[in-house]
Amino acid sequence: MGNNNILENDIKEVLLSEEELDSITTRLGQQISKDYEGKKLILVSVLKGSVVFMGDLMRKITIPCCIDFMSVSSYGNSTHSTGVVKIIKDLDTNVIEGSNLLIVEDILDSGRTLSYLKDILERRRPESIRICTLLDKPDRRAKDVTIKPDYVGSTIPDAFVVGYGLDFAEFYRNLPFVGIVKDEAVKRIKKEIEELEKD
Repeated sequence: MGNNNILENDIKEVLLSEEELDSITTRLGQQISKDYEGKKLILVSVLKGSVVFMGDLMRKITIPCCIDFMSVSSYGNSTHSTGVVKIIKDLDTNVIEGSNLLIVEDILDSGRTLSYLKDILERRRPESIRICTLLDKPDRRAKDVTIKPDYVGSTIPDAFVVGYGLDFAEFYRNLPFVGIVKDEAVKRIKKEIEELEKD
């Protein structure tokens, strides 16, 4: 982690390095390729957080697959999931029935967003729906949520993480690693946002 990068200076601890993330996508890509061999696979990226993970993961998958994107919102400018989910962008494809969907997510936190998303997609009668998450945070799982990921990159502690596509108020997505953001950085950004909203 270089000291000349203002974004990196806001990071308290690196949880997953670039090398570790590459190892994770390689492992998951190999397993997914094996599990879906001979099947019609559609990777569904949940925007925006999973886009970097999706890009790396799909290049490690060695079988034919299609990709599509959905965008849902449950965080806003908060560090905790609100539990209120709204669809911002739906899938472009209408050919879901009989397909095998793999939802590609950046982080499984409370689980409410993915539960909601899975329920919506199940109504479209795919052959199967599985979940691949880069990060799993089981300590944050809502008590009434039973959803479990089928593929997990890494299980992490209950801390607010950024980088490799994950953000806080749209900052830090372009960091090449996953790290814990400093509390003072969160406070500073919140203050900046409040000042902008006043103008």
